[in-house]
Amino acid sequence: MDIPSALQNLGFSDYEARAYVSLVRAGSLNGYETAKDSGIPRANVYAVLERLVERGAARRLKTRGGARYAALPPDQLLQRLEKEQLRNLGAAREALQGLSRSGEDTPVFNLQDQDELHEQARALIDSSQQSLLVAIQPPEAALLAPVLRNARERGVTITTLCMQACATECGSCQGEIHRYCLTPGQHIRWLLLVADNRQLVAAEFRAGDTRALFTEQPLVVALAAAYIRQSLALATLAGELGEEFHGLISEYARQVLDALHPEGGFFAHLKSMSGTTIS
Repeated sequence: MDIPSALQNLGFSDYEARAYVSLVRAGSLNGYETAKDSGIPRANVYAVLERLVERGAARRLKTRGGARYAALPPDQLLQRLEKEQLRNLGAAREALQGLSRSGEDTPVFNLQDQDELHEQARALIDSSQQSLLVAIQPPEAALLAPVLRNARERGVTITTLCMQACATECGSCQGEIHRYCLTPGQHIRWLLLVADNRQLVAAEFRAGDTRALFTEQPLVVALAAAYIRQSLALATLAGELGEEFHGLISEYARQVLDALHPEGGFFAHLKSMSGTTIS
């Protein structure tokens, strides 16, 4: 990104950015010199220079030859802009605290592709304040590791379900990590991110096809959080009890649980999750 474009991203107009760059390079200029160096029309240049003075990006110097202008040094300008942005963000946060959502249903947004998914996932992690529930597999864990690490370092409690049950730590998962085999199927990956029990990003990856959503809809968020928590609870119990599990429940309870897992029975499901021997 060139310097004028970077300044425009900070709120400068095109003319203001060009004039500021000319002033920095020259040390000080009058209006005519600024217009000649920057390419700003002479009819506009003095208004542009005065706006730079008003925003604190330049100073007006009175000389015998007339007014000259000098730029605030770039490092001081950036410090000034940073403080202004922090003040503006604080004021906006205070103003928005009393703003409530209308009575309309909370929407569920479909994310169009992996780029939009990754952008929304990073934004959700960056905005988390207290907790993150994560169900993830290695490709997404590696991709999101930097933002998850930043969240952990700023004090967010992260509970991670490694659905791949990696035998060797890859170093990407963050927080309290639990490794259980919960892959949804061959050549299928899932990603679930629940921030502060309030926001959800969910995605399924299949052979080049990505389906993903973002929502703050309470029921959908609660269901995703419950899936992660209950999967962890069940796998942990299976790992702790192992072969004793069967003897702790009645035949009727086993029939009910087996009916919920017709593909192989409840205990086969537990065994696949925890890697323990359960009969």
